[in-house]
Amino acid sequence: MTAQTAPLPPGSIIGILGGGQLGRMTALAAAPLGYRCHIYCPEAGVPATQVCDRATIAAYDDAEALAAFAQAVDVVTYEFENVPAATAEVLARNVLLRPRPEVLAICQDRLKEKDFLRAIGIATAAYAPAADTRALGRAVAEIGRPAILKSVRMGYDGKGQVPLRSGTDLGEAWAEMAGSIPDASGIVERRVEFTMEISVVVARGVGGDLAAYVPVENRHESHILAQTIAPAPISAKLRGEAGAIARRIVEALDFVGVMGVEMFVTEDGHILVNELAPRPHNSGHWTLDACATSQFEQHVRAVVGLPLGDCERHSDATMKNLIGSDVEAWQELAGEPQAHLHLYGKGAPRPGRKMGHVTRLSPRGNPLRADDTDASEELD
Repeated sequence: MTAQTAPLPPGSIIGILGGGQLGRMTALAAAPLGYRCHIYCPEAGVPATQVCDRATIAAYDDAEALAAFAQAVDVVTYEFENVPAATAEVLARNVLLRPRPEVLAICQDRLKEKDFLRAIGIATAAYAPAADTRALGRAVAEIGRPAILKSVRMGYDGKGQVPLRSGTDLGEAWAEMAGSIPDASGIVERRVEFTMEISVVVARGVGGDLAAYVPVENRHESHILAQTIAPAPISAKLRGEAGAIARRIVEALDFVGVMGVEMFVTEDGHILVNELAPRPHNSGHWTLDACATSQFEQHVRAVVGLPLGDCERHSDATMKNLIGSDVEAWQELAGEPQAHLHLYGKGAPRPGRKMGHVTRLSPRGNPLRADDTDASEELD
């Protein structure tokens, strides 16, 4: 469909593919700006549909439902990247789709994503494709061990990822990786010795304007993001490099919306990009409470064509995911000073299930380590 650059007026309807918590928080951010949201997802009663008056519950390959959905909305975006590429292409022919389907095709395929990053000169861990078990042996011989076997498609929060150590049986590793993923293909990545995992949430508007939040530190437990610390305790030099990398990526993709760029800070002080998420990111949840414009409002602004908002933080923050039974402490958290509780409206908690998050604010301080006395805040 022909691109539109003029902002969509208040009252316009944003279609969101996916019904999880990211869609929920995006819809909540759209309402104060005067926009309504229409959710499209296969399941009823999910977090996003609870806060919207319009929802289409249908499979992602339901051509009739997709056609009706396209007619009912003014622009479409998505809250997770595992929407089938064919679904995005069908919608893009009939309604504005931001980000565009070509971006989705890259970001939902780890091999295409790594190839894209390499092509634009962005450093990543060494990697090699492994389309089957025979190719896996060749890839491991090329990359060496320790390494990680990842599914090319699907897989998140550690799913579809298997460490390859010196004694790991490759056949068993392949079976474990491919077990829950139909027609699985793999990629082998060299294990990165890093001091910190960081991410940058970056936005790009319809006209190419850019805005990035300060880099944050991410701490994982059992491969699931447990805590985000904003800002990351890194030098001004690294903050500047991380922000520049994120901006370079969204410009090269001709991206519209909000993207999370996950990175490693290596032991020798370099930055390697790990993965891209072409939608609001778990590590950006702290912006709801600590910034003038949250990542969710920023995403809405981008996809409807409004000017981007201010990314500046008024407070430092620590965001903790409430995973599984963590949510049972909701009453104490709701009464804790300087804590902001966000629950996602999911059913019974279970291990590994993200039920909500809590963000604790503190006065904005100097984000630099003690050995970085010459830096300024200007790169935030």
